[in-house]
Amino acid sequence: MEASAEDGVRRLGAAIRQLRRQRQLTLVQLAGRAGLSHPFLSQVERGLARPSMSSLHRIAQALGTTQQALMAAEPGAPAVSPVSLVRAGDGEPLDHGDGHARSLVRGRRAMYPVEFTGAALTYDEYYTHAGDELVHVVEGEIEVDLDDQGRHLLRPGDTLYYAGGTPHRWRAVNAGPSRLLVVQDGR
Repeated sequence: MEASAEDGVRRLGAAIRQLRRQRQLTLVQLAGRAGLSHPFLSQVERGLARPSMSSLHRIAQALGTTQQALMAAEPGAPAVSPVSLVRAGDGEPLDHGDGHARSLVRGRRAMYPVEFTGAALTYDEYYTHAGDELVHVVEGEIEVDLDDQGRHLLRPGDTLYYAGGTPHRWRAVNAGPSRLLVVQDGR
């Protein structure tokens, strides 16, 4: 891993550890709630392993937060700055299906933007969280499945908004490149 990626993995692990301790959970308890092995979770907390977005979603749900909030967290930071700058190529990259996701903000925020590049051609599990979410397609075509709210084909320039609590997942329509901007309400 490159230095900035290693720093991001360590920061993410520290954020998970800090929140786990605040919730007064042991490593084994959190691993059980998230359906992950405690050795893997230990490696994540120590910055030795990088979870996928799917694993991070399970950890976040077990901690009562979202993966976007964990990706943006700055453990040990005394206060939230009114400004957050994430330069091109920076941000905490995580695997997501056949692509990657990176946080575009740091710290506790009212909204959490994430850039997704690449997407699997098949659906993954549904994601559900409390905050509303917006998906904007920058490149490629994706199909968003909102469970009982239907499926929506999105092309470059299209934006889809859905309320918190809506089960959702997406897949690429073809093997070409894709890039999405996803913004989640930080409530």
